[in-house]
Amino acid sequence: MTTKELQHLYWRAGFGIQPRTLGNMSLDRKQVVNALFENSKTMTPLDLDLSYLEGVNPRDIKKFPSLAKEIREKNTKTILKFNYAWMEHLVFPKELLRERMTLFWVNHFVCRDRNPKHMLQYNNTLRYFALGDFRDFVKAISREASMLKYLNGKQNRKLKPNENFARELMELFTLGEGHYSEKDIKESAKAFTGYNHNFEGEFVFRNLQHDYGYKTFFDRTGRYDGDAIIDMILDNKQCARFISGKVYRYFVNPIPNEHHIEAMTNVFYEDYDIENLMRFVFLSDWFYSEKNIGAKIKSPIEFLVGMANTVPIKFERKTDLLFIQKALGQQLLNPPNVAGWKGDKAWIDANTIMLRLKLPSLLLNNALISIKEYGDFNDRFKDQYIKRSKGKLPFRTLPDWDLFLENFESIENEDLSDFIVQGKVNEGTAEYLRTLSKASKRDYCVQLMSLPEYQMC
Repeated sequence: MTTKELQHLYWRAGFGIQPRTLGNMSLDRKQVVNALFENSKTMTPLDLDLSYLEGVNPRDIKKFPSLAKEIREKNTKTILKFNYAWMEHLVFPKELLRERMTLFWVNHFVCRDRNPKHMLQYNNTLRYFALGDFRDFVKAISREASMLKYLNGKQNRKLKPNENFARELMELFTLGEGHYSEKDIKESAKAFTGYNHNFEGEFVFRNLQHDYGYKTFFDRTGRYDGDAIIDMILDNKQCARFISGKVYRYFVNPIPNEHHIEAMTNVFYEDYDIENLMRFVFLSDWFYSEKNIGAKIKSPIEFLVGMANTVPIKFERKTDLLFIQKALGQQLLNPPNVAGWKGDKAWIDANTIMLRLKLPSLLLNNALISIKEYGDFNDRFKDQYIKRSKGKLPFRTLPDWDLFLENFESIENEDLSDFIVQGKVNEGTAEYLRTLSKASKRDYCVQLMSLPEYQMC
């Protein structure tokens, strides 16, 4: 493998790679890919301090309004801590590929819940199954407390079926729009009746609320339960095709290649093993094609985590990180709707691109960029953005430039762009880079991160 191919792999399977790490790696593709998966065999769950919920029961919450208010306030604060803890999990992952896959699945099995205990359980379920059996994965998701609340599974009862989960199960989670009928939705909804959970978030099956009658689904009739419906959906090769397409657009290129997706589909349909699918992708020659390198617009989280991977950074105020996510258009734990974030070109608009271009200097260099040509841009940004932000900027951060210099010690200053910027640099940018002073590796790093090309990976 070439250095460029290794960087490409680690930007898709992770959030970039340090030159010091690159220098010690094998150049054999199979060995490199095997190491990625071996590193992610284990699962380190995300953990939060939820001790304030110990001894609390639903009866007390209903009986004492003051207690209910206190719990809601603490839940809100804990969700903020949850967000920050997850970002740390991404920036300092023990299992790199598993964390990257978790970020992918969170925008597939989309869910939102203000109960941090239930949402933590849901998040760790995504993490646990991220590289496992997709069949077991879907069944586990159908039983999660947060999902049962989000898509009204708790309200799905024999005498009054609720179709929300059944509809999204097929439209967004397994088959895609147009591969099922309204009758299939109505009949499968009956199979999931009786699904519920207790106060702790554990799955509870309510026998008296379940419809044990016959259901006709995909032109087959039987006394199906929820697991049987999921098995029948996965028997349809369209499910493997739908998931393979999403994986391709996220990990390879937002512009689909039907030939490559069909090859992925054939692999995935054999056993629905997510690890086998991802191995096939990362070992394929086409994954490393020039047209796929630097072809993706970084999501806000990829952008922030990638930046922190290059220059480790701490926020003195955790609320700053939440503010940045909101401003960029992707706040962890708060998807816009059940379809999740659209991604790709939807990440960029007139406001977000302005913030993206300025953010490296705001976070790493006290809002200063040492480049002459950017003087007009700086003035315009200060007038238009900082004024609107009412004193919320600049952010209070502690970048670890010493560690950056240590990690990039072997890289000559003029070669820094080869490690910071992915994909092709257009001629105008290349000419512009030649005019910049490269005396300071630190300043040049900020300059490179402030380029439009840095938005790509």
